Amino acid sequence: MAIVPLLRRDSTMARSLLAAVSVILLLRYLLWRVTATLPPPHLTADALIGYPFMLLEAASLVAVVLSLLFLSRTIDRSATVRIDGRATDPHAPLIDVFICTYNEGRSILERTIIGATGMEYGNYRVWVLDDGRRPWLRRLAGELGCNYLVRPDNRHAKAGNINHALRHVGGLPEPPAFVAILDADFVPRPDFLARTICLMDDASIGVVQTPQHFINPDPIQTNLAATDVWPDEQRFFFDILLPAKDAWGVAFCCGTSSLIRYAGLAQIGGFPTDSVTEDYLVTLRLKERGLRTVYLNERLTIGLAPEGLKEYITQRGRWCLGFMQIVRGRSGPLSRNSKLSFIDRLSLIDSFMSWTAVYASKILGLVVPWLFLLFGIKAVQTELSELLKYFLPFYVWHGLSMAWLSRGRSLAMMTDVSQLIAAPAVLKAVTIGLSRPKGHKFKVTAKGGDRGRKFVEWPLLRLYGSALAITLAAIAYAFILHLRGENIAYGGLALAWSLYNAVILIVVCVVCIEQPRKRKAERFNRNEPILLRQDGSSQLARLADISITGARLIDPDPPMVGSTIECRIYGRSITAIVVRRTRDGFAVRFEESMDARVHAIRAFYAGEYVRAYRGVKALPVGKALLMRLFG
Repeated sequence: MAIVPLLRRDSTMARSLLAAVSVILLLRYLLWRVTATLPPPHLTADALIGYPFMLLEAASLVAVVLSLLFLSRTIDRSATVRIDGRATDPHAPLIDVFICTYNEGRSILERTIIGATGMEYGNYRVWVLDDGRRPWLRRLAGELGCNYLVRPDNRHAKAGNINHALRHVGGLPEPPAFVAILDADFVPRPDFLARTICLMDDASIGVVQTPQHFINPDPIQTNLAATDVWPDEQRFFFDILLPAKDAWGVAFCCGTSSLIRYAGLAQIGGFPTDSVTEDYLVTLRLKERGLRTVYLNERLTIGLAPEGLKEYITQRGRWCLGFMQIVRGRSGPLSRNSKLSFIDRLSLIDSFMSWTAVYASKILGLVVPWLFLLFGIKAVQTELSELLKYFLPFYVWHGLSMAWLSRGRSLAMMTDVSQLIAAPAVLKAVTIGLSRPKGHKFKVTAKGGDRGRKFVEWPLLRLYGSALAITLAAIAYAFILHLRGENIAYGGLALAWSLYNAVILIVVCVVCIEQPRKRKAERFNRNEPILLRQDGSSQLARLADISITGARLIDPDPPMVGSTIECRIYGRSITAIVVRRTRDGFAVRFEESMDARVHAIRAFYAGEYVRAYRGVKALPVGKALLMRLFG
């Protein structure tokens, strides 16, 4: 442990060493668990619960081993990317940029279209693919200088929408060489195309995937008031897991923020429609044709995270359902019809185990201690001291290793919280996807709704509130109301287990209470001087925070509310109206002309206003949780 901080995180040897120690300690624990903690193999309640739970726990530990295997390598492709003359060459390979939309609002789409039409690349076209068939969006597309496309029906949802556009652009006098995919809420940076196309010089690459970064906090961050100390839930996946998968050659397309070779899509007949996660499946189908997916870990687009818990859960459930459809399809890990390599199949098994065994074991882990405390059912027959002797070394080492490997993006307690929140939807999707893989509709993740009031996600709160009540009641029953010698001798494990579960459940219940978001545009703290002009006179003020719609300034002599001033922001003068005075200055709203909005949006998303997440520390997260619970 002492030498770990001295190791290089990109060293395969160092990563493999940490992973190997974790696996050894895990196998030590698993061997003890199988040989020393199981009930006698008889037809008893202890055995009927104990053996399935052990098998489920073993499966979840297999998922941990597979995860560690893939995390033992990593790759950073940024060093190989060099922007060349194609950024300005009108004869560069043609790229068609598809903005996929169904029901998103004008404010969201306007930002994405403005960002897409302002990219620094010499030869590209932007297409708005409107499955909502909205006349106002046709007008907006024309006003902002991009193409607009609709289709007669909504068959196969997003995949069908993209395939219709592929047929359309393929029939034009100049078909594209590449296609870039953007979800309706993902605004590209100016260098998105110029950076990703550099990797396409390798003819074996079919997809260049880039990470998803978000301008807003996800519901877990918001509802726990932990935005400043805890990253959005996708940071581990995009910053750590996908670079590791890429190092093994098993990175995959995540839909938005990707660049795809058009000829490859033509070979496979467009985006597959036999899964609601068509993006993952397109990687597998291209892989069968010899075209691989690579990952460029650079922040080249910025989108919206799910703004509410319901949307967050819907999204995870859709991902899981789509993956189960893949597992049951011809590109599944055990399919005889698939041409995928062993490592591709192993990566699919890794994902399958993560969706199934890990989430199921989390739910059963809530129930097993109840059974002992309330009914005396000993599914795990050991004492707390024995468990700690075998489990604690693995838990501590693995936790520290994951914190190091993930650059501070992994914390066991918060992982448990996020998994429990999604568990009901995930396990439902597992069951439905495996038993009935066909005929499911694509559920859109709603964005941009009214978030200005407190809201309780009652179905989830009732479920986990009841689990919390049962956990506390079981502790009270076993150790206060009905104290027995067996509880004293063997109850330490159940008590410690239940207390940990209670803490996690309290946090989950707090997350179920949605906190209001009063601002429609995210604001970011700044500390820089800006020039103000009013009635021919100039003065300096200090910028305190900013968004694409307004700003707050520090000024000891603020102008009158309602007055008009000019602010030198985003590299140009923007007219603004003073909307209120603050304790140390005033706030302004920027003018709403289209020219001003175009300039502000492009400058805002091209700048460094959205902070990159650098790491998490347990103490600030714990403090934030305590403040949220008792503040």
